[in-house]
Amino acid sequence: MTRMANWFSRLRFLLSVALIASASIPLPAFSQATGQTNLPLLFDPREQLSKPDLSSLVRLRFLTTDDFPPFNFADQNGKLAGFNVDLSREICEVLEIADKCQIQTMAFAELQSALSSSQGDAIIAGTAVTGALRAQFAFSRPYMMLPARFVRNVKVQLTGQVNGALKDKNVAVVRGTVHEAMLKQFFPDVKPVAFDSRDALLDALKAGKADVAFTDALQASFWLSSPASAKCCAFFDGAYYSQAYLGEGMTIMLRQNDQMLTTAIDYALASLSRSGRLQEIYLRYFPNGL
Repeated sequence: MTRMANWFSRLRFLLSVALIASASIPLPAFSQATGQTNLPLLFDPREQLSKPDLSSLVRLRFLTTDDFPPFNFADQNGKLAGFNVDLSREICEVLEIADKCQIQTMAFAELQSALSSSQGDAIIAGTAVTGALRAQFAFSRPYMMLPARFVRNVKVQLTGQVNGALKDKNVAVVRGTVHEAMLKQFFPDVKPVAFDSRDALLDALKAGKADVAFTDALQASFWLSSPASAKCCAFFDGAYYSQAYLGEGMTIMLRQNDQMLTTAIDYALASLSRSGRLQEIYLRYFPNGL
């Protein structure tokens, strides 16, 4: 499997754009955020998380891959970089264990067995949270979510800047995806037009054969900023989240018996949220927002 094929394969399991450092405010079944570059934060400031004593910790080994840009990848100099890499380092800074912090790369398929056999202490690589994995591992609070978004051909005339302007309009969507299900449930006034693949959908949008599409915001953002789009299109309306359709979000996976470390990482995520450092890392890799 090629690096990009692997990227898109795992990206299907990733989930919506809001960094959160607390799960005490549950995500609604369906919500919208209109900010384009500011990262929506869902955090209850009343919640107090204690900082665990990690003085006895020998080291903290994060496990990741180098083929999942922009989250974790090898740059042109072969150096490990990415959103998850920077976040790992910031977590270690907050916990005051930077000198004990390590980041190791391996194939995605090897991550779980490496964690189980104590070859590492935490996986930060875009692993989807499932019921089966929850039975075997612990997970941090979600730290990032990936939304669904409308993308329009800029030549199309729409009355208004919100989804109400799409009433009775044909909206392209990839057949059999969660985005098709979301579109049908939450936007009953539009007319879904199904395409067999994301590439076919984007080609139709660029050629003007489709006026508007509803799709994954992360993939769409890279396409919109690439030469492939030829500046044909732009995001329309805000970002949409649905835990029911898009899942729980991106988390850090740990061993079930490492409760102290799980608590420590949750504390670090909360601290980074309060300080604004999560927003800074987000803008570093998503300067135009999602």
